[in-house]
Amino acid sequence: MCELGVNIDHVATVRQARRTYEPDPVWAATVAQLAGAEIITVHLREDRRHIQDRDVWLLRESVQVRLNLEMAATDEMVAIACQLRPEMVTLVPEGRQEITTEGGLDVVRERARLKTVVAKLSETGIRVSLFVDPDLKQIEAAAEVGATVCEVHTGPYAHAFWAYGRRADHPETRAAIAAVRQAGEAIRAAGMQFNAGHALNYANVAPIAALPGIAELHIGHAIISRALFVGLEQAVREMKALIADAAQRSG
Repeated sequence: MCELGVNIDHVATVRQARRTYEPDPVWAATVAQLAGAEIITVHLREDRRHIQDRDVWLLRESVQVRLNLEMAATDEMVAIACQLRPEMVTLVPEGRQEITTEGGLDVVRERARLKTVVAKLSETGIRVSLFVDPDLKQIEAAAEVGATVCEVHTGPYAHAFWAYGRRADHPETRAAIAAVRQAGEAIRAAGMQFNAGHALNYANVAPIAALPGIAELHIGHAIISRALFVGLEQAVREMKALIADAAQRSG
Protein backbone atom coordinates (compact mmCIF):
# COMPACT_ATOMS: atom_id res chain seq x y z
CA MET A 1 0.00 0.00 0.00
CA CYS A 2 1.32 3.43 -0.94
CA GLU A 3 2.10 5.53 2.13
CA LEU A 4 1.50 9.27 2.57
CA GLY A 5 4.14 11.74 3.58
CA VAL A 6 2.55 15.03 4.63
CA ASN A 7 4.73 18.05 3.96
CA ILE A 8 4.03 20.71 6.60
CA ASP A 9 6.25 23.47 5.17
CA HIS A 10 3.34 25.78 4.38
CA VAL A 11 2.14 25.83 7.95
CA ALA A 12 5.50 27.45 8.65
CA THR A 13 5.01 29.74 5.64
CA VAL A 14 1.94 31.25 7.32
CA ARG A 15 3.80 31.61 10.61
CA GLN A 16 6.79 33.29 8.98
CA ALA A 17 4.54 35.84 7.28
CA ARG A 18 4.29 37.47 10.71
CA ARG A 19 7.56 36.13 12.19
CA THR A 20 5.57 34.90 15.14
CA TYR A 21 4.92 31.57 16.88
CA GLU A 22 1.70 30.44 15.22
CA PRO A 23 0.60 28.34 13.49
CA ASP A 24 3.15 25.86 14.73
CA PRO A 25 4.25 23.20 12.19
CA VAL A 26 5.08 20.88 15.09
CA TRP A 27 1.40 20.92 16.08
CA ALA A 28 0.50 20.26 12.45
CA ALA A 29 2.74 17.20 12.44
CA THR A 30 0.91 15.84 15.47
CA VAL A 31 -2.49 16.28 13.80
CA ALA A 32 -1.24 14.70 10.56
CA GLN A 33 0.01 11.68 12.50
CA LEU A 34 -3.34 11.31 14.27
CA ALA A 35 -5.03 11.38 10.86
CA GLY A 36 -2.86 8.52 9.64
CA ALA A 37 0.14 10.07 7.90
CA GLU A 38 2.98 7.55 7.80
CA ILE A 39 5.68 10.17 7.18
CA ILE A 40 6.19 13.83 8.07
CA THR A 41 8.16 15.76 5.46
CA VAL A 42 9.85 19.14 5.94
CA HIS A 43 12.23 21.12 3.77
CA LEU A 44 14.87 23.03 5.70
CA ARG A 45 15.94 25.52 3.07
CA GLU A 46 19.22 27.42 3.13
CA ASP A 47 17.32 30.72 3.29
CA ARG A 48 15.01 29.43 6.09
CA ARG A 49 12.00 30.92 4.33
CA HIS A 50 9.56 28.63 6.17
CA ILE A 51 10.83 25.72 8.29
CA GLN A 52 13.34 26.83 10.94
CA ASP A 53 16.07 24.91 12.78
CA ARG A 54 13.93 24.96 15.92
CA ASP A 55 11.19 23.13 14.03
CA VAL A 56 13.29 20.21 12.85
CA TRP A 57 14.73 19.58 16.30
CA LEU A 58 11.31 19.62 17.94
CA LEU A 59 9.95 17.37 15.21
CA ARG A 60 12.77 14.91 15.73
CA GLU A 61 11.83 14.70 19.41
CA SER A 62 8.06 14.53 18.94
CA VAL A 63 7.27 12.78 15.65
CA GLN A 64 6.22 9.18 16.21
CA VAL A 65 6.22 8.27 12.51
CA ARG A 66 9.09 8.56 10.03
CA LEU A 67 10.67 11.97 9.49
CA ASN A 68 11.79 12.90 5.97
CA LEU A 69 14.11 15.92 5.74
CA GLU A 70 14.26 17.58 2.34
CA MET A 71 17.43 19.61 1.85
CA ALA A 72 20.09 20.80 -0.55
CA ALA A 73 23.33 18.85 -0.74
CA THR A 74 25.38 21.51 1.07
CA ASP A 75 27.95 21.07 3.83
CA GLU A 76 25.72 22.95 6.28
CA MET A 77 22.69 20.76 5.62
CA VAL A 78 24.66 17.53 5.66
CA ALA A 79 26.06 18.45 9.08
CA ILE A 80 22.55 19.20 10.38
CA ALA A 81 21.17 15.94 8.99
CA CYS A 82 23.97 13.87 10.51
CA GLN A 83 23.16 15.35 13.93
CA LEU A 84 19.38 15.23 13.50
CA ARG A 85 19.29 11.70 12.07
CA PRO A 86 15.89 11.67 10.38
CA GLU A 87 14.77 8.34 8.99
CA MET A 88 15.24 9.68 5.47
CA VAL A 89 16.86 12.63 3.73
CA THR A 90 15.59 13.68 0.31
CA LEU A 91 18.18 15.69 -1.60
CA VAL A 92 16.59 18.37 -3.76
CA PRO A 93 17.86 21.22 -5.95
CA GLU A 94 17.42 24.65 -4.46
CA GLY A 95 17.36 28.13 -5.96
CA ARG A 96 17.03 31.38 -4.02
CA GLN A 97 14.64 32.94 -6.52
CA GLU A 98 12.33 29.98 -6.98
CA ILE A 99 8.91 29.90 -5.34
CA THR A 100 9.03 26.13 -5.00
CA THR A 101 11.26 23.35 -6.31
CA GLU A 102 11.23 23.69 -10.07
CA GLY A 103 12.76 20.41 -11.20
CA GLY A 104 14.78 17.37 -10.27
CA LEU A 105 18.42 17.14 -9.34
CA ASP A 106 20.95 16.97 -12.16
CA VAL A 107 22.53 13.83 -10.77
CA VAL A 108 24.51 13.24 -13.95
CA ARG A 109 26.27 16.60 -13.67
CA GLU A 110 26.66 16.51 -9.88
CA ARG A 111 27.58 12.83 -9.68
CA ALA A 112 30.86 13.24 -7.78
CA ARG A 113 29.46 15.65 -5.18
CA LEU A 114 26.31 13.63 -4.63
CA LYS A 115 28.23 10.38 -4.24
CA THR A 116 30.18 11.94 -1.36
CA VAL A 117 27.04 13.37 0.28
CA VAL A 118 25.08 10.13 -0.08
CA ALA A 119 27.95 8.15 1.43
CA LYS A 120 28.25 10.46 4.43
CA LEU A 121 24.52 10.39 5.15
CA SER A 122 24.34 6.63 4.67
CA GLU A 123 27.21 6.08 7.09
CA THR A 124 25.10 7.86 9.72
CA GLY A 125 22.28 5.37 9.14
CA ILE A 126 20.04 7.70 7.11
CA ARG A 127 18.19 6.46 4.03
CA VAL A 128 18.92 8.77 1.12
CA SER A 129 16.39 9.69 -1.55
CA LEU A 130 17.13 11.80 -4.62
CA PHE A 131 14.42 14.00 -6.14
CA VAL A 132 14.69 13.43 -9.88
CA ASP A 133 12.84 14.15 -13.09
CA PRO A 134 11.41 11.09 -14.87
CA ASP A 135 14.63 10.77 -16.87
CA LEU A 136 16.28 7.37 -17.20
CA LYS A 137 19.80 8.83 -17.30
CA GLN A 138 19.21 10.62 -13.99
CA ILE A 139 17.84 7.44 -12.43
CA GLU A 140 20.83 5.43 -13.59
CA ALA A 141 23.14 8.06 -12.08
CA ALA A 142 21.13 8.01 -8.82
CA ALA A 143 21.80 4.29 -8.47
CA GLU A 144 25.49 4.84 -9.22
CA VAL A 145 25.90 7.42 -6.44
CA GLY A 146 24.36 5.05 -3.90
CA ALA A 147 20.83 6.36 -3.35
CA THR A 148 18.38 3.78 -2.03
CA VAL A 149 15.27 5.82 -2.96
CA CYS A 150 14.26 8.04 -5.87
CA GLU A 151 11.34 10.47 -5.65
CA VAL A 152 10.05 11.20 -9.12
CA HIS A 153 9.11 14.82 -9.84
CA THR A 154 5.42 14.79 -10.78
CA GLY A 155 5.22 18.50 -11.61
CA PRO A 156 5.15 17.97 -15.40
CA TYR A 157 2.30 15.48 -15.01
CA ALA A 158 0.35 17.86 -12.74
CA HIS A 159 0.85 20.68 -15.24
CA ALA A 160 -0.42 18.52 -18.11
CA PHE A 161 -3.43 17.42 -16.08
CA TRP A 162 -4.34 21.07 -15.39
CA ALA A 163 -3.60 22.34 -18.90
CA TYR A 164 -5.50 19.66 -20.80
CA GLY A 165 -8.94 19.74 -19.27
CA ARG A 166 -8.18 18.13 -15.89
CA ARG A 167 -8.43 14.80 -17.70
CA ALA A 168 -6.16 11.82 -17.16
CA ASP A 169 -7.14 10.42 -20.57
CA HIS A 170 -5.84 13.33 -22.66
CA PRO A 171 -2.86 12.17 -24.80
CA GLU A 172 -0.47 14.70 -23.24
CA THR A 173 -1.52 13.70 -19.73
CA ARG A 174 -1.27 10.00 -20.56
CA ALA A 175 2.25 10.60 -21.87
CA ALA A 176 3.22 12.33 -18.62
CA ILE A 177 1.80 9.45 -16.57
CA ALA A 178 3.67 6.97 -18.75
CA ALA A 179 6.92 8.86 -18.13
CA VAL A 180 6.45 8.58 -14.36
CA ARG A 181 5.52 4.90 -14.70
CA GLN A 182 8.62 4.16 -16.80
CA ALA A 183 10.77 6.03 -14.31
CA GLY A 184 9.28 3.95 -11.51
CA GLU A 185 10.04 0.74 -13.37
CA ALA A 186 13.66 1.83 -13.87
CA ILE A 187 13.99 2.82 -10.20
CA ARG A 188 12.72 -0.54 -9.01
CA ALA A 189 14.84 -2.43 -11.54
CA ALA A 190 17.89 -0.66 -10.09
CA GLY A 191 16.95 -1.89 -6.61
CA MET A 192 15.75 1.48 -5.31
CA GLN A 193 12.43 2.50 -3.74
CA PHE A 194 10.01 4.35 -6.00
CA ASN A 195 8.48 7.49 -4.44
CA ALA A 196 6.80 10.45 -6.13
CA GLY A 197 5.69 13.96 -5.36
CA HIS A 198 5.28 17.62 -6.32
CA ALA A 199 2.07 19.45 -7.29
CA LEU A 200 -0.13 16.45 -6.54
CA ASN A 201 -3.61 17.33 -5.30
CA TYR A 202 -7.04 15.83 -4.69
CA ALA A 203 -7.99 15.95 -8.38
CA ASN A 204 -4.83 14.51 -9.93
CA VAL A 205 -3.36 12.12 -7.35
CA ALA A 206 -5.22 8.95 -8.36
CA PRO A 207 -3.34 8.07 -11.58
CA ILE A 208 0.01 8.39 -9.77
CA ALA A 209 -1.16 6.48 -6.69
CA ALA A 210 -2.29 3.69 -9.01
CA LEU A 211 1.16 3.15 -10.54
CA PRO A 212 2.70 -0.27 -9.84
CA GLY A 213 5.29 -0.42 -7.08
CA ILE A 214 4.93 3.13 -5.82
CA ALA A 215 5.88 3.23 -2.14
CA GLU A 216 5.33 6.81 -0.93
CA LEU A 217 3.68 10.02 -2.09
CA HIS A 218 4.89 13.26 -0.53
CA ILE A 219 2.22 15.96 -0.67
CA GLY A 220 2.08 19.30 1.09
CA HIS A 221 0.55 22.37 -0.52
CA ALA A 222 -2.73 20.74 -1.52
CA ILE A 223 -3.29 19.22 1.91
CA ILE A 224 -2.51 22.43 3.82
CA SER A 225 -4.70 24.41 1.40
CA ARG A 226 -7.64 22.07 1.89
CA ALA A 227 -7.10 22.16 5.66
CA LEU A 228 -8.08 25.84 5.65
CA PHE A 229 -11.62 24.76 4.82
CA VAL A 230 -12.06 21.30 6.34
CA GLY A 231 -9.34 21.09 8.99
CA LEU A 232 -6.00 19.32 8.75
CA GLU A 233 -7.14 15.98 10.14
CA GLN A 234 -9.95 15.73 7.60
CA ALA A 235 -7.68 16.90 4.77
CA VAL A 236 -5.14 14.16 5.53
CA ARG A 237 -7.85 11.49 5.84
CA GLU A 238 -9.36 12.51 2.50
CA MET A 239 -6.00 12.28 0.74
CA LYS A 240 -5.27 8.89 2.28
CA ALA A 241 -8.68 7.63 1.15
CA LEU A 242 -8.02 8.75 -2.44
CA ILE A 243 -4.63 7.04 -2.46
CA ALA A 244 -6.05 3.82 -1.00
CA ASP A 245 -8.94 3.79 -3.48
CA ALA A 246 -6.62 4.30 -6.45
CA ALA A 247 -4.32 1.51 -5.29
CA GLN A 248 -7.26 -0.84 -4.77
CA ARG A 249 -8.70 -0.13 -8.21
CA SER A 250 -5.32 -0.71 -9.88
CA GLY A 251 -4.77 -3.96 -7.97
